[in-house]
Amino acid sequence: MNRRTLMIQGCTSSAGKSAVVTGLARLLRRRGVSVAPFKPQNMANNSAVTVDSGEIGRAQAVQAEAAGVAPHSDMNPVLLKPTADGRAQVVVQGRVFADLSARDYHACKKKMRGAVLESYHRLAAAHDVVLVEGAGSPAEINLRDGDIANMGFAEAADCEVWLVADIDRGGVFAHLAGTLALLAPAEKNRVGGMVINRFRGDLSILQPGLDWLEQYSGKPVAGVVPFLPGLHLEAEDSLALRDGEGEGDGRLRVVAPRLPRVANHTDLDPLALHPQVSVTWARPEDGMPPADLVVLPGSKNVREDLAALLHSNWQAALQKHLRYGGKLIGICGGFQMLGKTLRDPGGLESAPGESAGLGLLDMETTIAPAKNLKQSKGKLTLENAAVSGYQIHMGVTTGAALARPAVMLDGGGGDGAVTADGQVLGTYLHGLFDHAEARDALLRWAGLQPQKNPDYRAVRDANIERLADAMERHIKPKFLKRITG
Repeated sequence: MNRRTLMIQGCTSSAGKSAVVTGLARLLRRRGVSVAPFKPQNMANNSAVTVDSGEIGRAQAVQAEAAGVAPHSDMNPVLLKPTADGRAQVVVQGRVFADLSARDYHACKKKMRGAVLESYHRLAAAHDVVLVEGAGSPAEINLRDGDIANMGFAEAADCEVWLVADIDRGGVFAHLAGTLALLAPAEKNRVGGMVINRFRGDLSILQPGLDWLEQYSGKPVAGVVPFLPGLHLEAEDSLALRDGEGEGDGRLRVVAPRLPRVANHTDLDPLALHPQVSVTWARPEDGMPPADLVVLPGSKNVREDLAALLHSNWQAALQKHLRYGGKLIGICGGFQMLGKTLRDPGGLESAPGESAGLGLLDMETTIAPAKNLKQSKGKLTLENAAVSGYQIHMGVTTGAALARPAVMLDGGGGDGAVTADGQVLGTYLHGLFDHAEARDALLRWAGLQPQKNPDYRAVRDANIERLADAMERHIKPKFLKRITG
């Protein structure tokens, strides 16, 4: 069996696969091991731009940061970005491949398998260890045929698998025992250990259950990882959003609509972690709560998400918000919504046609096949504050509003727009709040005088270190030795 590759699979979605891979990647990096993260197939609208100008899931970009390597499109060769129920944009090795229905995608999995293995072998040749994250659960019987996300990949790579289950959800023994029971004998033989995640309490009370589980399953428990209060990692998908999510004393109220196809909602993470800011994700149908700043986030289906806002009367609420001096930011798809017209003549995101926008910026956007993928740096036109981020969009925007850009990019040219009264700002730049200088300038613009200046990147790295510490303390040494050699 290939000992230079370890695959982490979960009994359920959100069992903690991403966190385990992230923590192990940092732990191996500490020990001088060259390690790369890998996820064969990912379904997420939260994505990142790679060093080779490709697109991968944000979780793999964070894992690459933990491993101390630049994110590369080989780390997530198949990314599925849902555009509607049963349909997704398929990104292969960082580039848009097609927009497919679930049935059509299933039919072309053999083609995807070739790309997955090609990317994996490149990473394996360049690094000592490859840490692989599965998707969903390996016990999804209906998806077993042609599987490239879980055991199908593990068999192709001939690697060991650890199963992760979340005890905080309850039913952890049923999750592990049931998953093992549904695996084929050859698949079950690949399972070299089980990890129980997010445990709270006295381990001695859990021990009888661990003894039973090992005896019943014939598989060892590799470790019991504790619940880590306040742990923050960038979420992989919108399931991580919670209504009313927010931290701090609420001195500045930030509201964002929880759109049906929200993309890159992690743009707001630096605000949610700020001690002087509260962030609320509001369902459009529940109306817009009182706010000092409203942020319209990215979207993978801008026209349909805009329709959800208009149907829920957010347009009138936003106009009232602006009349009373509130501020409004649109990011990527949210920026496109601020214009007069949205066109999708080729039906790339939704049915072919056009929609009236919110009409707050004098501009029009046409969805085009070519996707703009790049990392960008520059200065906000507010306070000339330094800003950096990345662009992932398919729209081409034109109009008089662009004569007042929100960002002046390094190398020349502008991005986005700001209204003449200074109340509405739009940009294609994701990661707008990541840079402390830009974030504080925007918070001052929204009415807050920041007294504390948390470094978002430092906070994220500190949480990665916490995960690595937890792996070192709670994964049994013999299992760690198997990966480090």
